[in-house]
Amino acid sequence: MPNQATEAAIAVIGGSGLYEIDGIASVEALRIETPYGDPSDTIISGRLSGRRVYFLPRHGAGHRLMPHEINHKANIWALRSLGARWLISVNAVGSLCEEMAPRDITVPDQLIDRTGTQTHHSFFGRGIAAHVGFAEPYCEQLRQWLISAAKPLTKTRLHEAGTYLCMNGPAFSTHAEAKLHQQMGAHVIGMTNAPEARLAREAQMASASLALVTDYDCWKGEEQAVEVSTVLANMQANSALAKEILKMVVARIDGTPTSPAHRSLEQAIMTPRELWPEQTSRDLAPILQP
Repeated sequence: MPNQATEAAIAVIGGSGLYEIDGIASVEALRIETPYGDPSDTIISGRLSGRRVYFLPRHGAGHRLMPHEINHKANIWALRSLGARWLISVNAVGSLCEEMAPRDITVPDQLIDRTGTQTHHSFFGRGIAAHVGFAEPYCEQLRQWLISAAKPLTKTRLHEAGTYLCMNGPAFSTHAEAKLHQQMGAHVIGMTNAPEARLAREAQMASASLALVTDYDCWKGEEQAVEVSTVLANMQANSALAKEILKMVVARIDGTPTSPAHRSLEQAIMTPRELWPEQTSRDLAPILQP
């Protein structure tokens, strides 16, 4: 297991080229072993605006992993074991509402999990039971830092709130599903952020999503139904902007972990410590660190 870093670091999960930011220094690639298997890829470590930052390509370099193949537990454990206390998830999303157009940016404040695999999105079990609070799934501090960083940079529209609905992939929505998701009150839809947000909360990491709108899903009658070519074109258009936002937000994040998310396990663990299985305790050691 890696030594727990003393410096509270910032983690970014997103596309494979996000670490290519002007000003990043001391870049190195780290391969981390975890009790849950391999992370999506090597983790890129660097220094930006004086802060330690870790970048992890969610789908692996070259986009090799489907949404359901991503080992979210290994990803979050690896980043936390390196000392990451903040997590910025850069997510490509479809829009479920007129006002959030392709190439807009949204910083969600709520989350609906429709993946149906929540039991796989928890570090706990195997003799240690815990139930973290998740009413506010995103750290408000980090959301506000993202918003303030994005405001002076965005030439497209910035939406300061919204509900992210996470569905199972890999196929996109049917027309009927898109209508249902709208009726549920969701604003954007994706396939990856719910497990990242849930596991980050259990790992006592403050997390937020920078959601890049790529399409109108399939609900908008006059628009062509979502296709990979459209998604890729809009993702590439927003990539440079996302890098600038990340550069700006890293400089804003306080170096001291003070979010309620950083204390999420204080009242969450139900099992008395003397009953914790030895192996489970060892596996959970990085996330149990205060």
